Amino acid sequence: MANSKYEYVKSFEDEDEIMFPNLIVVRIGDRHFQRFSEVHEFEKPNDEKALKLMSLCATLVLQEYPDIVFSFGFSDEYSFVFKQTTKFYQRRASKVVSIIVSFFTSVYVTKWKEFFPEKELKYPPSFHARPIVCASLEVLQEYLAWRQQHCHITNQYNTCLWELVKSGKTEKEALEILKVLISSSPSSGICICVGIHGTQKQERNELLFQHFGINYRTLPQMFRQGTCVLRTEVEDIVKYSENGTPIKRMRRDTTTVHSKNIAGRSFWNEHQCLLKELGGFTKDVGKINSDYIRSFLFESKLMASTWIVIRIDGCHFHRFSEVHDFEKPNDEQALNLMNSCAVAVLQEFPDVVFSYGVSDEYSFVLKKDSQFCQRKASSVSLPNLCMSFFSIFTQLSAALIDSRKKLSLASRLVADVPQYFSSTPGHVNNQYNTCFWMLVKSGKSKSEAQRALKGTQAQEKKELLAWFGIDDYNALPVMFRQGSSVFWDGMAPNENGAAGKNRCYKVIVEHCNIIEQSFWEEHPGILG
Repeated sequence: MANSKYEYVKSFEDEDEIMFPNLIVVRIGDRHFQRFSEVHEFEKPNDEKALKLMSLCATLVLQEYPDIVFSFGFSDEYSFVFKQTTKFYQRRASKVVSIIVSFFTSVYVTKWKEFFPEKELKYPPSFHARPIVCASLEVLQEYLAWRQQHCHITNQYNTCLWELVKSGKTEKEALEILKVLISSSPSSGICICVGIHGTQKQERNELLFQHFGINYRTLPQMFRQGTCVLRTEVEDIVKYSENGTPIKRMRRDTTTVHSKNIAGRSFWNEHQCLLKELGGFTKDVGKINSDYIRSFLFESKLMASTWIVIRIDGCHFHRFSEVHDFEKPNDEQALNLMNSCAVAVLQEFPDVVFSYGVSDEYSFVLKKDSQFCQRKASSVSLPNLCMSFFSIFTQLSAALIDSRKKLSLASRLVADVPQYFSSTPGHVNNQYNTCFWMLVKSGKSKSEAQRALKGTQAQEKKELLAWFGIDDYNALPVMFRQGSSVFWDGMAPNENGAAGKNRCYKVIVEHCNIIEQSFWEEHPGILG
């Protein structure tokens, strides 16, 4: 699109750079975790295997991205803290968040069988994510204290809830007991205190101990305190000298730890990587500042009455395609896989009315009056579209790509949130790639092929293709040249094809020229 008449579309992209020296935190959570855990029969209130799977995902995220120095998680969420000096993706919030959450989701799906070999992944998880901007180390300290406090309160509450359920109460009855408490309950045999704010921490501890024999403090640390993933230095033997003496070197590794107070000075001072990359805390946190919590919950919104477009494309797609032996310049099976993912997104989210894709990229258009996720920028792009799309992509890979080669490299996507739809022809890139790979197949190196194509125009590329025996570029498969359009289409149920009153709608995939006005005139329902 560079140096073309469509280049102006770049100006529609949101400017969402997180300015230095703000600290960047990315918090990931499962969009519908309760449903996901029920469908897959997770143990209540904590499934140790599921928690360890989350922990492994976080560990691999840190190993993949050196700019992340610390992570804390519990239940279905993880927070990732970047070093203060990071320039990861130019500190653009949408890109930073999307690539982390897509990689996390991809790992979750690919590692599922290692933790649940007897369970089929019945549908792909959909993780959402958002950036948290911390103006100082003090704010980060408050954020970490807030999340660990939430971990403790949530786990304590859930432990009480599921012990009550296991004792014979229905889930609704257990919720009522924990919400509004009566002074005594002969039917339940549980003595509880009145309080408009529900049970407090001490009361829940008493309930667990007196009626279920559970000392809350003896429960596994992972349940009560959450899990930290951070970098550390370990000593490795790299070789042996002639006399057999081991020669050792220090290398960086990741480790998981549990701590009662991750926002405390003592914990922070124990780990040099945190002090080096983020600095030290000056005091311990007492009561968490409510103003800070409001800032952690704040999300900016996209303008009303504008088209919202989420553009997703592969990160390091060249490496991914090489590892999995994709055919060059176009792998029809991989493109059909991308199209299947796009179809699944439209079927899952009614607010998405149109999608256009080429190669490793797809753009999703939301209807103009959409209130999807309250039009919150990070929520619109990442939690639902990006993650559902990529979860499905990874899972379908088992059926489509594994037939040739096992999926061995976790994939990830990066997303932008332009507010206007850009319909860019796919043939420009495809024509270049076709020429490029023809030159490579003829014996030239990739560098030589790039130099040969530098500065060439469309007509010169056509002549080059003719030299390789492709006399008519337009005779190549239309999916390669024009990309794929995915949208809802109203189909009349009548056998004679007449437009009946009760139309049925289905998602279809077409390969057509969306630049031409005729396409939109033929499908007036797409954009209303």
